[in-house]
Amino acid sequence: MLIDRYFMPDRYFDDIYSIDPAFLKRQGIRAVLLDIDNTLVTYDDPKPTPSVLAWLTALADRGIAAAFISNNHKDRVECFNAELGFFATWDSGKPSGKCYRAAMKHLGTDESNTAVIGDQVFTDVWSAKRLGLYCILVKPIKDKTSLFFRAKRALEKPILRRYAKQHGENIK
Repeated sequence: MLIDRYFMPDRYFDDIYSIDPAFLKRQGIRAVLLDIDNTLVTYDDPKPTPSVLAWLTALADRGIAAAFISNNHKDRVECFNAELGFFATWDSGKPSGKCYRAAMKHLGTDESNTAVIGDQVFTDVWSAKRLGLYCILVKPIKDKTSLFFRAKRALEKPILRRYAKQHGENIK
């Protein structure tokens, strides 16, 4: 089914802190390509929070590299990444795969050992699945309330219900 092939995450977690680096290692993951806004922090957080920094450190301690792939603008991404110095792209055009491929090339990984972690089905999941990458969806931290975002989240609901049914989970 088309929905399963392109829009169904491999895993769905409440937040990034529920994603244990040991779990990623067991999946053969050597690098994660991360969305920033609503995945790691809210749109209002200009820098990584101490808990995000601790989670990123836990990844590195397990030998898992990280990069940021964001549709937000250069100033936002550079400010967020200033102290980390990770490979990062902005205005990435997700669901385009161009920036994901650039990140994998930079990190020395490929489709077999790279995961995407994000909060949106029609950007993060779709781009990951199109490229054959392992995809983890997390619940958005704090959604924007614009009509566009509300409509997008409404379109995601049937996909998340299907995920829940297939995985025996209760998703709200």
